[in-house]
Amino acid sequence: MRRAKRALDLVGSGVGLVVLAPLFVVIAAAVKLDGGPVFFRQERVGRHGRPFRMWKFRTMVPDAERVGPQITARGDRRITRVGRWLRTSKLDELPQLLNVAAGEMSLVGPRPEVARYVRRYTAEQRRVLDLVPGITDPASIQYRDEERLLAQAADPERLYIDRLLPDKIRLNLEYAARASVARDVMLIAQTLARIVLPPADAPAATPTSADTRSSTRRTASPARPDR
Repeated sequence: MRRAKRALDLVGSGVGLVVLAPLFVVIAAAVKLDGGPVFFRQERVGRHGRPFRMWKFRTMVPDAERVGPQITARGDRRITRVGRWLRTSKLDELPQLLNVAAGEMSLVGPRPEVARYVRRYTAEQRRVLDLVPGITDPASIQYRDEERLLAQAADPERLYIDRLLPDKIRLNLEYAARASVARDVMLIAQTLARIVLPPADAPAATPTSADTRSSTRRTASPARPDR
């Protein structure tokens, strides 16, 4: 499975970088005209807890991490005009094909978190770090409209840490238990379908499982945001 998954990553990232090169140029020009650098690189926690720097097209004002939290709700004033469109379409994630080609990420795997959230993981939740992080995963599909859900919360970070993050980890551990190349291809297809056919403004999914409730009780209360 591991060799086949890596082969899929190499082929997928290589083809994607070549085919999407013209789109990269257009997006880069649009981001630059909006002011500031084209790319945003943030340190995330990878497999076995190793840090790496993840690529994105910049969607927020320069130095946004110094004036707000590390999570972003819909309507965040730090998001630029071009950034709003990129985040809605998920095109800001395309540069992560470079991380996939470098072996730091996979096309399919748990979305990598920042270190301050990983430090809150329970021993059971840390099992997710045995997996190579990815561009998309089952949790990304279920919580495709996460920013709107966060925007509706009185305390977005508390909602993220106490409810969304534990449920995402649960979904990814379930994925790992029956992962296969065929399922990865299916998840990639589902992700592309969500980009081409974005969902209507229906209520975003919310975690309701018993696993989520038990994870919530084990998760510490959030500290104040530092980004």
